Amino acid sequence: MAAAPPAEAEDFATAADLQFEAPLKIVLYPDPVLRARNKRINTFDGNLRSLADEMFDVMYKTDGIGLSAPQVGVNVQLMVFNEAGVKGEGQEIVLVNPEVYKCSKRLVVDEEGCLSFPGIYANVLRPDTVKINAQDVSGAKIKVKLSQLSSRVFQHEFDHLLGILFFDRMTMDVVESIREQLKDLEDKYVETTGQKSPETVENYRGAKDVISFAR
Repeated sequence: MAAAPPAEAEDFATAADLQFEAPLKIVLYPDPVLRARNKRINTFDGNLRSLADEMFDVMYKTDGIGLSAPQVGVNVQLMVFNEAGVKGEGQEIVLVNPEVYKCSKRLVVDEEGCLSFPGIYANVLRPDTVKINAQDVSGAKIKVKLSQLSSRVFQHEFDHLLGILFFDRMTMDVVESIREQLKDLEDKYVETTGQKSPETVENYRGAKDVISFAR
């Protein structure tokens, strides 16, 4: 019998974890995939580049400016974004295994939407700037400072990689303003899957610490 692999090996995605089928589809709340653990990536190959390309493709087609891998059903530490939101314009950014090592004390409120919550927009309080470590799609290590919109987009997608959804960061009164829309998505999940909703806004107990980047 072979010896068990080191515990750390379980943190990395296998080839099976990185499998996907094009065209990708956006996973909608409250699908449990959005709350699942996302594994780190240590294989940088053509398949990873293809996944990032396909993520950009579905992001543009759904009028998004950022997208995380779990939002397309792939539970790994990968995100893409482009503030311009239009193919061929702006700057396409791919971040693998991102980590936040510093964020500003200055907090800013702004409206956010999410492709996994179609048609829902509400205010979220976030740090204005963040400094991050990550890898690019080829595996090269990078260090980046992001501010304003790019910082907000990054933080939104980084939350997805932690299994945190944007309404988790909202105050009670803001969540109350979108409660019916969230319940509609929960009802739609029940209707389309025939399963009980894995979570419900009725159990919401208040916003997570705005500067906490942990599950």
